[in-house]
Amino acid sequence: MFAPIAVALAVGLIGLAYQALKPPPPSKLCGSPGGPPVTSPRIKLSDGRHVAYREAGVPKEEANHKIIIIHGFGSSKDLNLPVSQELIEELKIYFLSFDRPGYGESDPHPLRTVKTEACDVEQLADKLQIGSKFYVIGISMGAYPVYGCLKYIPQRLAGASLVVPFVHYWWPCLPANLSREALKRLPVENQRTFRIAYYFPWLLNLWMSQKRFPTLSIMSGNMDIFSPPDLEILKKLSESPSEGQEKILQQGIHESLYRDLKTGYAKWEFDPTDLINPFPDNEGSVHIWQGCEDRIIPSQINQFISEKLPWIQYHEVPDAGHLLIFERKFCEAIIRALLVR
Repeated sequence: MFAPIAVALAVGLIGLAYQALKPPPPSKLCGSPGGPPVTSPRIKLSDGRHVAYREAGVPKEEANHKIIIIHGFGSSKDLNLPVSQELIEELKIYFLSFDRPGYGESDPHPLRTVKTEACDVEQLADKLQIGSKFYVIGISMGAYPVYGCLKYIPQRLAGASLVVPFVHYWWPCLPANLSREALKRLPVENQRTFRIAYYFPWLLNLWMSQKRFPTLSIMSGNMDIFSPPDLEILKKLSESPSEGQEKILQQGIHESLYRDLKTGYAKWEFDPTDLINPFPDNEGSVHIWQGCEDRIIPSQINQFISEKLPWIQYHEVPDAGHLLIFERKFCEAIIRALLVR
């Protein structure tokens, strides 16, 4: 009796392992036969990948300040920040946004790391000749590339802002009780998914594809993850959606959303608290912006990071949630704090 059961169990485990380890469906690369068309300007990186980008603000030749915007999870270069034309002209700001690997019209990068994301930013800046120094603003999941920039290319930065930034619950610098309590504040399905992304990244594609258990609240349409201020902003955004929303996931969710989770929750080569102040003479500044009503990013971890790194200016915004940068008064405050000293 035991032998047939053991064989059946072994066969089942082999089947599960095959489903988990088999490669995801091939991406339909932009510009490839049968793939989506290329409709945005792109540059070619040293490894052959293409990165799509978008420019806004004043011409870069006339700009006093050049800001690279790094989008978050499930977003793209086409996000619209509510910055007034008056502020853009007053401070002479040039904005450069780009699709991170696998999103929009940028080629996927199966070997993505926090370091390669920083290298992409540097190469993009060099290819477009925006100068030796530039600012970076990373939004939500787009903050881990900013951490990469602070670690790997600090000499290129004029300043940096991490807005409602991604937190890694398994950073070694975090006290165990702090990370445990912060993780518990999240919906149970998010806790499971983040644990799988960290402990079993090879299982993530299978986990995200199954239908029996919820995976991420933000993907399942659970609006409870958004605070009342966020819901108000979402209502406004829905009335005038950004162009290009249909292109965000057109190359497949495996190399955009899923790869983003794996990269963010991988084991980093460094700890955020090991970072060195890139502006010892106050020639620039680094900021963390946190909404007090944010239900997606627990504030206590970002508070801890800023306490350990006193050269980071920590801003808690009352009555604001995860989408605070899409409220004009907060967006312009973020930009002014970064540029005006």
